[in-house]
Order: sequence, then structure tokens, then C-alpha cells
Amino acid sequence: MKLFSIFGNPVSHSISPKMHNITINDLNLDACYIRTRIEDPSTLMDTFHAIKLDGANVTVPHKEVALYQSDAVDSFASMIGAVNTLVKKGDKVIGYNTDAPGFYKAIESFGKINNALILGAGGTAKAIATILRDKNIHPTILNRSKNRIDFFLNNDFEAYDWESFDIAKFDLIINTTSAGLSDETLPLQESMLSALMKNAKFAFDVIYNKPTPFLQLAHKNNLTCKDGADMLLYQGVLAFNLFYDNKFNLTQIETSMKKAFKL
Repeated sequence: MKLFSIFGNPVSHSISPKMHNITINDLNLDACYIRTRIEDPSTLMDTFHAIKLDGANVTVPHKEVALYQSDAVDSFASMIGAVNTLVKKGDKVIGYNTDAPGFYKAIESFGKINNALILGAGGTAKAIATILRDKNIHPTILNRSKNRIDFFLNNDFEAYDWESFDIAKFDLIINTTSAGLSDETLPLQESMLSALMKNAKFAFDVIYNKPTPFLQLAHKNNLTCKDGADMLLYQGVLAFNLFYDNKFNLTQIETSMKKAFKL
């Protein structure tokens, strides 16, 4: 039997186990998908081997750690600087990133986007910034402090901390932080966020299945909004197929995984 898991902290809210287990059942596979909370990032790969996993998804705050602990990393994940999918191949664990294509597919329904403001500077922000630039959408990164924006500056992204940022016009505003996941906080001061939203068209929060304060404020400003459910779905579809050497039909996996959002 194959065994897979979600790694993160927290993980109790994750519906990834439902998504993957429903798909495993629909495809009549001998496998199981579980949750594993990782408090100490340094133990991530040791935990992978101790549980004898065949693959894992990695969520906040461990996507960058997963990159450095993988035995090898897919070229796209290496360019992003973050890993959200681990796959055991022989005696090695290979790191991939399905967040980036998952995010882009999730925003396709928005229509024309010229530029975007990304709130936060973690692994998800790296994935989103990379795919946006690849699709000719100009990303700007805004993080509370300077200490996490070096990756972006070193890779020729436009990036600021709160102190150095001046309000500008952005078509899309994206929250990649955990603000609103387990509390009622905003990812940015309300006055500044409101001013940004007045000139925006779209808002996206990577947090899913919850009306976060960020999305509530976006609705008040009449923006077209999405939570992270579609991103989670599409990255999950791609990750599942990586677990099985890309041998399944993506539409078939998507149909199964969608059932998890209705439970």
C-alpha cells in the first residue's frame, strides 16, 4: 500500500486528505493519505522517511525548507525557490511545485490582468510571483519586513517592505499570508489595504473555505474575489498525478477531487 501525507503547521483544517482519499477510492488504488503536523522544520525529511511515505504535499510554513531537504528538485521548483510536493523515486525524494500552475489556472476566469500585488513573501508568494511573470503579468511583492524579500530582489522582482512601499494601482491583490486563517487579522493595515482595493479589480486569498477579513474587505470594495479553493484543487490534481508518474487523466482526477469540496 502507498502512503501519502500533508505536511504543515497547522494541518487540521486541510481538506487535502479528503481530496486525495476520494480520488484513491474512485481509481481503486491501494493507498491512503493522512495529515502530519510538522512543528520543527528540521525534522521534515526525517519524518517523511520515518513514516515510510511515498509522497507528500507541503503547506505553510515548510515549503522553503522542503526545497533544501529534497534529494533533488525539479527545475521549475528550483527557480521558484519552494517545494509543495515531495515524491519518492527509488531511494531519493524529489521536490516539485504545483502551486504555481494551480494558482494560474484558478485566476484564468478573472480575465485580463496587467499587474498584481502579492502580500507576503513565503513559498506560496514565490510560486505566484514566478508564474505571473512567466505569463507576462507584472508582480509586486509587499511584505511586513525586509528580511524575506531578498529572494525577490535578487531575482529582479519588484519588492518592498511596509516602510518603503507607496500605494499604486494594481489589477489584482493577492493574500499569501496566514492572516485570517485562524484569527480575524488582515495581512496589511486596513487603511492602506482599503486604498489599494479602491483601484483594483480582483482579489485572491490563498486561504480557502473561509470568509477571511481580507475577502470581506474586498467584497466591500466591490472586487471580483476568489478564495484558494480552486488553487488547492488544481495543485492537488497535479500533485496526485506526480505521485503516480503522471499516468492518470487530469480531468478524471479533478472530477474526483471536486467531491471533497461538497462534503
